[in-house]
Amino acid sequence: MTKQLRIVSANGQEKPSRVLRPEQKFKHFRNVTGAVLQDAQDTWGELWEELQGAVVDGVLVLSDGKQGHQPKCGWPQFLEKMWILKHQLDYASRFCRETIG
Repeated sequence: MTKQLRIVSANGQEKPSRVLRPEQKFKHFRNVTGAVLQDAQDTWGELWEELQGAVVDGVLVLSDGKQGHQPKCGWPQFLEKMWILKHQLDYASRFCRETIG
C-alpha cells in the first residue's frame, strides 16, 4: 500500500508522511479523470437533448429548423452548460498533463 516515511525538518521535529505508490497514483488518476469526463459527457447529453426536435432529428442537423430556436431550458442556462462543458474538458486535459494547482 503506502510507505511510511519520516521527514525531519530543520527544527528537529518529525512529521509522518505518506507516499503513494505508482499504481495507487495511477488508480487515483484514472478515477478523477473518469469522473470529470463522465460529467462532461453528461453535460454534452443535456445540451444535445436541448437541440432535439426542431433543430436536430437523431444525428442529422435539419436545415429547416425553426428560425430563432429557443432551448427548453432557455439561452442563459444553455450557454452556462456550454461553459461548464468547456471547463470540464479543460480540467481533464490539464489533469492528464499534471499541471493542475
